[in-house]
Amino acid sequence: MKSRFITTALALAFSAGAAAQSPAPAANVPDNLKPGANESVAIVVAAKGVQVYECRKAKDQTDTYEWALVGPEADLFDASGKKVGTHYAGPHWEATDGSKIVGVVKARADAPRTGAIPWLLLTAKSVGGPGTFSKITAVQRLNTSGGVPPETGCSQSTAGSIVRVPYTADYYFITAEGERSSTDKSSADRAAAPRGGYC
Repeated sequence: MKSRFITTALALAFSAGAAAQSPAPAANVPDNLKPGANESVAIVVAAKGVQVYECRKAKDQTDTYEWALVGPEADLFDASGKKVGTHYAGPHWEATDGSKIVGVVKARADAPRTGAIPWLLLTAKSVGGPGTFSKITAVQRLNTSGGVPPETGCSQSTAGSIVRVPYTADYYFITAEGERSSTDKSSADRAAAPRGGYC
């Protein structure tokens, strides 16, 4: 009952704040999150969904419990607001055409917005068929809002409880310069335009 209340309260608070905002191109990206010299942004998508946490015993302390990340569950949208894929535990990003990548965190930075999950740079590799995401070599998670675990409500008595915390973010999919065609570049230019209406 307690975890259900936490989830509902967080969802209501997030909805009230998110309705007034729209995603914008990232500014002041920390140096440790920037692409390499031979890499550039190929696709930009907006994510809307939840970060899933489970109350578990802390690995390093016998009597301490904490909210542990299970993974994201989000839909991905292009610049026009069309759904183009999903994002889930792994972390995986899967396009509607069946192409899929898995990422590993390379660097992180605190989000400028209070109460938002960190900005990230992840290395990526293809784990699906050819398509939109198959040439992606890195992913930036920027412009995050929400998604942080609750500060309370996790204890021995609530172990195993699940909370789903709403969040939004922009994911910048990066490729090595040699992997991009002129078509890819024009798609990236359209995707990088200011977006709104679905966050």
